[in-house]
Order: sequence, then C-alpha cells, then structure tokens
Amino acid sequence: MKSRVVIKSSKSGMSVILDPDCTFEELLSDIAVKFRESARFWGSVQMALMLEGRELTAGEEFQIVNTITENSSIDILCLIDNDANRIERCEKALNQKLMELSYRTGQFYRGDLHRGESIDSEASIVIIGDVLHGARVTARGNIIILGALKGSVHAGISGNEEAVVVALEMAPLQIKIGACSHQYGDKGRKLGRGAMTACVENGDICTKAIKKSFLSMINFN
Repeated sequence: MKSRVVIKSSKSGMSVILDPDCTFEELLSDIAVKFRESARFWGSVQMALMLEGRELTAGEEFQIVNTITENSSIDILCLIDNDANRIERCEKALNQKLMELSYRTGQFYRGDLHRGESIDSEASIVIIGDVLHGARVTARGNIIILGALKGSVHAGISGNEEAVVVALEMAPLQIKIGACSHQYGDKGRKLGRGAMTACVENGDICTKAIKKSFLSMINFN
C-alpha cells in the first residue's frame, strides 16, 4: 500500500512528506500511527519541522504538530517555510513597513556598517543595510536592521528591557537588551530563516521568527 506519510531527517530538522490526494483526516491518522511506531527511534528530541507535499492551512499545520507531539517525545520548536516566493513577499512587506516607520521618526541610517564602525542613537533606529562582523549599534529604543545582523547590538541601553532587535537575517556576535546579554560566538551562524526578532523573556534574550502582527506592537517613541 502506498505510504501517505514519509519522514526524512536532516541537519536542519525533520521533513514530513504528505500525500496530496488523501483526506486530511486519513492523513492525521497515518501521522499518528507513523510517529507512535517510530517514537523509540526518535527518542526525546527538539526539532524544527518542514511539511511538504500538499497545501495546508495554519489550522491544519497546528493539528499536525499536535498529532506528532501527542504520539512521540518530539518537541517541535518551529515550522520551516520552504516557499521561497512567500518568504520574499513577507520580507518585502516588512521592508516597506519599516521604511515607513523610519521616515516618520527620522531615526535611520543608510548603508552597511563595517568592522570597527559603530552607531549610537538616542531613540530607536532603523538601519537600511547590513551590520557586519565587528560593527556595533546601540540605541535607547529598538534596533531594526533591513539587512543582515552579523555584528553586535545593544537596544534599550537606558535599561529598557521592552526594547527589541529585528533583522532580516539574524547571525549576530552579541545581542544585548537592557541589562540582558547573550553572546553567540564568532562564526556568524544564522539563528533562523528569514526575518527574526530578539527580545527579553524570563530574564534572557529570546530570538524567534517574526510574526505578522509584530510591527504594530513596536513603540518608536
């Protein structure tokens, strides 16, 4: 019988290839069986998940993640989006929105920051370019980078742990928000795919993929 669910493991996480022709209920049933039978093989792990093979709604993705976690000891950290066009559209929309914010506040810088260069802002700042290895940005408010973050940043330098750091590519040496700091080493490893935000949660720096509603929450005063 044709397998409706195929599981593949890779360095970036786990790919689950789904039959595009069966009903979603049949698919969920097969996912439950597949992960229950292979639970001992996978053990207790944390993984990123990529779903392939068929179009899914956000609700269906949520049901699949729940089915996997209920039938195994796998903790799904995030879903990886492999639709390059959708990622490009999201990043373009983010770029446009942040450009509007930058012109309204007047706190922005155009160009790349190279090793040994730094910028200090008395408010929030939007950088239209890359912050490269060895460069540094500090701001009393938020730091928004319309490019790659590969250097060091310190947002909320007055002690404001509500400040955030956003970058279209997040591969920093160090992120500091208020008094909280996290060192990421000097290899420039990407923390995720696409635009990401860093904020303080439970006294530590937390990075996550950016959400659609995120920008409406940023205070640029």
